[in-house]
Amino acid sequence: MKLVIVESPTKAKTIGQFLKDGYKVESSYGHIRDLPKSSLGIDVENEFEPKYVIPRKSQKRVTELKKEAAKAEKVILASDEDREGEAIAWHLVRALKLDEKEEGKVERIAFHEITKPAIETALKHPREINENLVDAQQARRVLDRLVGYKLSPFLWKKIMGHLSAGRVQSAALKLVVDREEEIRRFKPEEYWTVTTTLFPKGRSKEKFPASLYKVNGKALPKTGIKAEEAKKIAADLEKAELIAETIEKKEVRRNPLPPFTTSTLQQEASRRLRYSAKQTMRLAQSLYEKGLITYMRTDSLNLSPEATAAAKDWIGKKLGQEYASSAPRYFKAKSRLAQEAHEAIRPTSPGLEEAPTDDAREKKLYDLIWRRFIASQLPPAVFDSKSAVISGKSEPKYELKANGTTMKFDGFLKIWPTKFEETELPEFNAGDEIELQEIKPEQHFTEPPARYNDASLIKALEEYGIGRPSTYAPTLSLLQERNYVAKNKDRRFEPTEIGELVNKALSENFPEIVDTNFTAKMEESLDEVAEGKADWRKIIGDFYADFAPKLEQKYAEAKELKPEVIETEEKCEKCGKPMVIKFGRFGKFLACSGFPECKNTKSLPNPKNETNITCPKCGQGQIVVKKTKKGRIFYGCNRWPDCDFASWKKPEQEAQK
Repeated sequence: MKLVIVESPTKAKTIGQFLKDGYKVESSYGHIRDLPKSSLGIDVENEFEPKYVIPRKSQKRVTELKKEAAKAEKVILASDEDREGEAIAWHLVRALKLDEKEEGKVERIAFHEITKPAIETALKHPREINENLVDAQQARRVLDRLVGYKLSPFLWKKIMGHLSAGRVQSAALKLVVDREEEIRRFKPEEYWTVTTTLFPKGRSKEKFPASLYKVNGKALPKTGIKAEEAKKIAADLEKAELIAETIEKKEVRRNPLPPFTTSTLQQEASRRLRYSAKQTMRLAQSLYEKGLITYMRTDSLNLSPEATAAAKDWIGKKLGQEYASSAPRYFKAKSRLAQEAHEAIRPTSPGLEEAPTDDAREKKLYDLIWRRFIASQLPPAVFDSKSAVISGKSEPKYELKANGTTMKFDGFLKIWPTKFEETELPEFNAGDEIELQEIKPEQHFTEPPARYNDASLIKALEEYGIGRPSTYAPTLSLLQERNYVAKNKDRRFEPTEIGELVNKALSENFPEIVDTNFTAKMEESLDEVAEGKADWRKIIGDFYADFAPKLEQKYAEAKELKPEVIETEEKCEKCGKPMVIKFGRFGKFLACSGFPECKNTKSLPNPKNETNITCPKCGQGQIVVKKTKKGRIFYGCNRWPDCDFASWKKPEQEAQK
């Protein structure tokens, strides 16, 4: 019997369908060794040697896998083909003592899609564990542990307990806080535009819009024009004789977007499906493990010839040969560090239009991935574009521009629909007289930069080089779980008060930790380790040589940034002393000013969280929406701790009891 070990039960079940006689497929349930939670777990005096342990939750599984490995004639490690997957295989060798087996008894295989052909090909071509990828994963783990475990106590001392810092999360937090500060500093400025409704002379039914874009040959400034100038121009145009000065016709082609990478999938799922990055990756992981899509953590745009051939075949049969003419179409990643061994995210079977799953959210995500891949193999959309410049005969010379666009061939838009409004200009020639039907000087105000949402923050992280495909979703999720940022009603990130304090403490005392250039440079160094071009211990050593003495210095010098305690008129029902508003790890709350003698606390009234439903347990309080430490929504009584009612069910369901 040959034992195949993968990370997850779902993946094991899918692979088990392809490997039957002579094989047994088991799951390790993720990492089976890790750094200890209760201590640093890194020997800084001995070249930063990690002290790995087998967590309690994994000990039983390790024992079971050891027994299976002892009976197997061969052990095949089939974890994912990335740094985490390589590290899992490396840890399995050590935890199961596979390095004690005879040579050739342990094999490592890798594949980027869970299909029968891919598994069979991988089994025919086993390889060694890639030590460079393992080193890169260890380096990231050690670096993040040093930053997190060393900086977090600094925050506890200078702000309050239970806070955390992290190399990637702190840089991402700074982006959100900096954007908020930009918005606060922003002062709107007034500007005006001039738009008109025109028609060819004598043909009033053939009206079309045109906007002022030049005055005396000079383009209008980007900030528009002032009110007085707009009104003068409007008055002049009312009296002006207008003619069509130039007419330009051309064909415009719009090319399809490439198939998804991790970041573009998260961005598009946020825009089109309103999925969070964390939800997108969870659903994509499930689709991958069910064998429906290729590996979902990648920044490569590679496509296999088999996949493009299958797509072309589907396109020709379902859409017609005129749509199949562009396939196969290939794309190249901009980054030199893109994982070219991987493929872009695509369906494993391009002919499968709908995911065979009962989960409606998985179906929607699969449809998005399938459409993006098929669309990438379709020809460009073709448009007829027509523009006309309308000008006055007299001085000052005002020039108005009108544009019209009509679709000639839908191309990739047949599969990947996007918002598009056709506008058609009536037929007229250069020199024809044009008449004015309406003129509108319009007032506008400049707007502040938009707050980040899931899509735009991931795009910013990618552009700045902060993190890698596998870290985007966990970073956004962690910022919310730590209550450093919160989503507003528009699903955009706003920093919380505690998030701003954490950012202030880190920015003032450890600016390099939150600096995007430092974080990006460190990511490049880790990539060099993965490529076998750098020694991870030297990279960590160079970082720690500067970091450790500075940390010691800042402990002594840095000012405290304790959250303000606000007195209220409310009296403590237990001891009669005034209640005060305090900061906690998860926001503000009411506490007795007599602490520690009186430890009475309760939630701060929050109208946004009220449900207007009476508590079914005590009959006095009101059910309010609350969050767990990990950000999960639940419903509880606002008289807590006097009433400990809590439920995962919606308030309406509780009211019906």
